[in-house]
Amino acid sequence: MVSVHCNGVVFANIQAIVLDKDGTIADVAQFLRSLGHRRSRLIDAQIPGVQDPLLMAFGLNGSRLDAAGLLAVGTRHENEIAAAAYIAETGRSWYAALEMARSAFQEADQSLPRKAEHTPPFPGIVEWLRSLTASGLQLALLSSDTTENVQDFMQVYQLESLFTIGQGADTQPVKPDPRPFLSICHALDLDPAHVLMIGDAEVDAVMAQKAGAAGSIGVTWGWSPPVLLEHADCVTAQWREITVTAT
Repeated sequence: MVSVHCNGVVFANIQAIVLDKDGTIADVAQFLRSLGHRRSRLIDAQIPGVQDPLLMAFGLNGSRLDAAGLLAVGTRHENEIAAAAYIAETGRSWYAALEMARSAFQEADQSLPRKAEHTPPFPGIVEWLRSLTASGLQLALLSSDTTENVQDFMQVYQLESLFTIGQGADTQPVKPDPRPFLSICHALDLDPAHVLMIGDAEVDAVMAQKAGAAGSIGVTWGWSPPVLLEHADCVTAQWREITVTAT
């Protein structure tokens, strides 16, 4: 076991760290802006007038992406449901609205470049991850992205040796429900009290709290302006401020 330090806060007897992907490990802001605008334009082409409300729902205001908004934090399914709600408001049946939203999202995926290739790890992050594993910690990725995208990200950047588990949000429940975190702890055969969560969103911290985790570190390096993280036990803007010492 090791102790993890962050801005004067010490998390003792840690055996593993669960990390979020987008905004924590991967630089996704520009890709998500493009994705949100593309999805909304495709739906607006079929239902003129819904583009601006959809952009607001996604958390997009011009070139600014809300780091705590739906597109940045929500799962693909949650984004589809929100888009379908705006479509249904125009008089479509709920089934038709869902199908239209799903079709637009699929077309947007096909028109944009492969996500992993355009959402690289932040500079220095991979070396920092290596230092964590060298200290004896196990690492896991737990993302609101799809498991397919999580696995693709790990493969593209050759991170499979660093992460014991890479898990997405393909099925319910999702963050901040504690069960995704607990499932990783179970797979690692570890008590949640010895597992730390690091993420860039309130849902990460709330999930860790509900799961009885050792604690949570909120990171703000992935967004400008930075997101406000009130539930995390410690907040940092620099991965260098998260260090490890032997217990």
